Amino acid sequence: MLNLLLMVFRNRRAARRGDADEDLMEAYRDGDVAAFEELLSRHERKVYAFILRHVRDREIAHDLLQEAFLRVVKNAKRYTRQAKFTTWLYTIARNLCVDHARRMVHRRHKSLDQPQGADADGQTLLERLPGTSPDGHTHADAQQVTGRVEAAIAGLSEDQREVFVMRQFQSLKFREIADIVGVSENTIKSRMRYALENLRLALADYAEDLPGAPDAVPARSRA
Repeated sequence: MLNLLLMVFRNRRAARRGDADEDLMEAYRDGDVAAFEELLSRHERKVYAFILRHVRDREIAHDLLQEAFLRVVKNAKRYTRQAKFTTWLYTIARNLCVDHARRMVHRRHKSLDQPQGADADGQTLLERLPGTSPDGHTHADAQQVTGRVEAAIAGLSEDQREVFVMRQFQSLKFREIADIVGVSENTIKSRMRYALENLRLALADYAEDLPGAPDAVPARSRA
């Protein structure tokens, strides 16, 4: 009997794989647990990556990821099809990140001499920048490029980094990002343009073809 129930559950979930997110959320709201399992399978990795880019700490990111989906569960009965499911989900995740950042402001003052946490290796941001690590010359070129890119993204303003991550890593549309952040679509496009411009400047020796604005004026003070 147990095997039969498990088979039925797996078949129900498999049947859900072609459904839209919004259909799955409505199904879960009405009691279909398999629908939630499919939503979790689709989105947990991308949401985790989104949160990790914000908090730069794997353990905290895992905790906030669980809290994000817990809030989906808690608010399922009130879910209405007014916006895309991903917009609703990323709004929840973003709010959790914002709340975490506010708590951290009261706990400590960040500086370049403090560990930044994303790699959980105890290195400071300065130590991860090219040329500052004692064994920097022993790293492979690919590792150096990765470190430079991560440092360049971390160096963006919070608004620019947020839009860049949602656009490039979560593949969200500008309209969706605008809905999540709560500003106009033109503002989102402007922040993305400045983010690409700053990254192009920071990575000019590695990524000359990185898209960006034609002028070379740093954008951090402008957006």
